[in-house]
Amino acid sequence: MVPFFHRRKDSDHASSTTSPTLAPELTKPQLKRATRTRKTFSLLCSAFLFISVIFLILVEIAGTYNRKLIRDWFFIRLDLSHIIPASVPNFALINTIAQTLGLHDFYQVGLWGFCEGYKGQGVTYCSKPETLYWFNPVQILRNELLAGASINLPADINDILDLIKLASQVMFGLFLTSAVLSFVLIFIMPFSIYSRWLTLPIAILTFLNALFCTAASIVATVMFVIFRNVIGSVKEINIKAEIGVTMFAFMWVASAFTIFAWLVQTGLCCCCATRRDVKTGRKRGNEKAYQMQGGEGVVANGAVGGQEKKGRKRFRFGKKSV
Repeated sequence: MVPFFHRRKDSDHASSTTSPTLAPELTKPQLKRATRTRKTFSLLCSAFLFISVIFLILVEIAGTYNRKLIRDWFFIRLDLSHIIPASVPNFALINTIAQTLGLHDFYQVGLWGFCEGYKGQGVTYCSKPETLYWFNPVQILRNELLAGASINLPADINDILDLIKLASQVMFGLFLTSAVLSFVLIFIMPFSIYSRWLTLPIAILTFLNALFCTAASIVATVMFVIFRNVIGSVKEINIKAEIGVTMFAFMWVASAFTIFAWLVQTGLCCCCATRRDVKTGRKRGNEKAYQMQGGEGVVANGAVGGQEKKGRKRFRFGKKSV
């Protein structure tokens, strides 16, 4: 009976010493295979940011030079070809006189400046790109008119000039910051494969990037829609305002992809095993990695390299262990 209890005690002692699960020692190909899912989502975030950078660049270059295609991208376009309403006698003649005084048929606004031109000729001139540019219709129209000529604009337009200046400069800074940050994050995203400690700050930067881009798009939308409504509501002058659908599509597509990147990156903070998780045994990752040849070490249930441990002694009641 003494040997029996002695063997049982030894068996319990042995099981207690071998029960802890050790992290498997995976080869480099196995480690990559175990974290392939996380790598896929990280690269997906980079792809989303790459798309957002492309559209932000289109927003940045729109209307900067009198070049084909980019000169037709604008936030808002003011049509002054019939600035005198039809209710005024001899309105056609007066409109012709207004053009001879220096007014162009239309003015369109971009992020860095404005372009002007005539119907039938298209854009004839684009202003030099200016940092923190804001569109001041009063100053532009006064500069366009010949010396001694003047035009009275509605008081509503003068009242919102300070608001336009502030909103335009905020929008400019947010769009530029988002473009630069999106470009940098494209190359930083893959580092979230290695550790969750790296994933968290990257997720914070991705959130700020999405916030900047979306806020800029909201500011632009609200500002130019209000500007269009104010100008269109004035009956004394006949200025038509048109929102640039192409430009608005560019900025909102960029905003959408920055939000997609942020959502996916935030999910990586708690989902999908990192390489550090696999090395420390916290998570196993993709199980197919353990079926590859070359894995060593003790894993769960006494398996070695993904295979069950052979030759293990088993205690049977009334029989000697073999």
